[in-house]
Amino acid sequence: MSRLFLALLLLVGACATGPAPDPSGDSLDAVARDYVALILEIGEREPGYVDAYYGPPEWAEAAKANPREVPALIQGAASLTERLNALSTRGADPAVRQRKAYLLAHVSAASARLRMIGGERMSFAEEAYALFGVRPELKPLSAYDPILAQIDALVPGDGALSARVDAFRIGFVIPTDRLQAVMDAAIAECRARTVRHIALPANERFTLAFVTDKPWSGYNYYQGDASSRIEINTDQPIFTDRAVDLGCHEGYPGHHVYNALLERTFVRERGWVEMSVYPLYSPMSFVAEGSANYGIDLAFPGEELARFEREVLLPLAGLTGAPVQAKDELNVLVRQLARAEYTIADDFLSGRVGREESIARLSKYMLTSPERAAQRLRFIETYRSYIINYGLGRDTVQNWVEAQGPDHWQGMETLLSSQILPVDLL
Repeated sequence: MSRLFLALLLLVGACATGPAPDPSGDSLDAVARDYVALILEIGEREPGYVDAYYGPPEWAEAAKANPREVPALIQGAASLTERLNALSTRGADPAVRQRKAYLLAHVSAASARLRMIGGERMSFAEEAYALFGVRPELKPLSAYDPILAQIDALVPGDGALSARVDAFRIGFVIPTDRLQAVMDAAIAECRARTVRHIALPANERFTLAFVTDKPWSGYNYYQGDASSRIEINTDQPIFTDRAVDLGCHEGYPGHHVYNALLERTFVRERGWVEMSVYPLYSPMSFVAEGSANYGIDLAFPGEELARFEREVLLPLAGLTGAPVQAKDELNVLVRQLARAEYTIADDFLSGRVGREESIARLSKYMLTSPERAAQRLRFIETYRSYIINYGLGRDTVQNWVEAQGPDHWQGMETLLSSQILPVDLL
């Protein structure tokens, strides 16, 4: 497998050798065009399914004007799978063979999502595998209790541990009137650290907006032509280190960079139209969310985040004396609790555990206030098994990138400029 990705790296920006012409006259290009139409039509049946599209406007207009019904779309996905399986890539370059695998995986995910839209229900793990290509392990919540015990010893005081942790974090809340300045500084530093290692399109840019009443804390709306709209939800207070998390995750080297590199590498340089559309419930999201989360540690390794927070962000926020080192020790332990959320989500989405108990569980194991836990449950209810893409995605991406060699930025750029699938990372 490593030889495949070495070949992919060498092929970036170059013209790939295609397979021999198919006797039927079909081709990967033709299937890719019909795949885009399928995804756009699914987007008409499920708002939010199309996370980004920057292909020809008339294709989107056609999908909007005459979208097929869900049963016909399911048949359309099956037809695309048959056509892909009939196309031989024998003798083609590795990038072309990977292109076929990529299309097959994404058509399969689209078919699964269509079945869900049509009423089919799967278990949490089965759904995650069908949509994102990875089956998460669901541990009993008791497996995370030893981590809670370590945190309990770290955060002194009386009362529930989640309330004590929440009170500890209050010292890092950015005042509303300073949020713009802190976010601007955080994103600027995330970008500066990224462009030292990854050459971005000359015209790449973004706009930043603050919003409310959303199930998520931040969102990147990629608009094509190397441009993004980054939205930050202010329903809940934002901590200084969270400003960096959002700047890296939504921007640099996260979603904005990922989409800009995919657009440049595939849509503009190769004309592979399938990359002009991003279906949210697809293997693409495992790579996108995982790399965006790993990008935080890549951009701010070791003590660098604590130093930047202490020297730049806290003064900008008008905060003094906050114990950054103790918070970082806490964050290391809290990260180890991340996959407890999968078990909580599985129980809630299956109906085994009700809403109030699920909020209490999230508050306990995510160590957050009931208000934040309720917001997170709203996210789970909306996006379901999508949540695996953050913690499990991050760990999987980190393991793969760091196995490529000592230059982790080079490994990251290879990943962000490729059609590498989650199965290839495992």
